[in-house]
Amino acid sequence: MTSVKPLSRIYFPGEIPPHGSCLLAPEQAHHVARVLRLQPGDTLTLFDGNGIEYAAVIAHITRSGVTLNVGEPRRIDRESPLAVTLAQGISSGERMDYTVQKAVELGVAGIQPVESSRSVVRLDGMRAQKRVAHWQAVVLAACEQCGRNRVPKVAPVMRLRDWLGQAVQPPPSELRMLLSPQGPISLRELPKPRGSVVLLAGPEGGLTPEERHDAQRAGFTAVKLGPRVLRTETAAVAALAVMQALWGDF
Repeated sequence: MTSVKPLSRIYFPGEIPPHGSCLLAPEQAHHVARVLRLQPGDTLTLFDGNGIEYAAVIAHITRSGVTLNVGEPRRIDRESPLAVTLAQGISSGERMDYTVQKAVELGVAGIQPVESSRSVVRLDGMRAQKRVAHWQAVVLAACEQCGRNRVPKVAPVMRLRDWLGQAVQPPPSELRMLLSPQGPISLRELPKPRGSVVLLAGPEGGLTPEERHDAQRAGFTAVKLGPRVLRTETAAVAALAVMQALWGDF
């Protein structure tokens, strides 16, 4: 019995010519030819990150790269009706990668990494830029996997206090939530948002009392996720899933 290869999705940041041909970048070509082991005649989907995807067929695989024949553009919207920005306290290594990946799968519109007092990882200068580029690559891979045709942006790293200082006056329709085990209410007790949502989650050690106070002064409502304390890589993911079930497209 012949096995059927799953349809692969590739992010193509350049101009995609309908009914034309395009050459994949070296890294993408290596992934298609060496990792996925696709062959000429195999089909895949290209997407440009702006809401449009294209059916494509591999025309040639050579040492110089992979050439695709591109078909019709299709505007397919798989975005969540909830416009959520996740402000995530930076956690270490694979924990942060996991949170970023799953947040994208759950429909988050943007990610703001924040460095707080209890952050285990400290980033500045070139190191911070490299980590943001790494997280953006995690976002792209998650979009390829989950079918999203719009690519959320990972914003530059900011100190939590500086970021909160920019967000003192929230728009009337914006819902701001701070995940806190000490929160007085749960997500289901909040009304359905009338506009955008900002979700703030702390790092491994959580936020300090002073940081929680600053967040509440900036318009954030402290909410809890049940009686158990969740790990940093779990908390935001769980909250996003609950929000999609309550107000989104689950």
